[in-house]
Amino acid sequence: MQTTTIKIAGMTCMGCVNSVKTVLNNLPGIAQVEVSLDPPVAAIQHDPAATSVDRLKEAIIDAGFEVTDQ
Repeated sequence: MQTTTIKIAGMTCMGCVNSVKTVLNNLPGIAQVEVSLDPPVAAIQHDPAATSVDRLKEAIIDAGFEVTDQ
């Protein structure tokens, strides 16, 4: 398992947090997802052979949020 932390922009409420959790949990190879508003990040434990970091970011973007480097 690998842990990846992704910074997210555009989350404003717990509904946003739940949306991000849901889309990430629906991906293959996900063991655990923790999403917080402050700071706005997602910490994902996943099998890198089943789901790449790029796929994690794509899922967040597809859910209507931005992935940031800040």
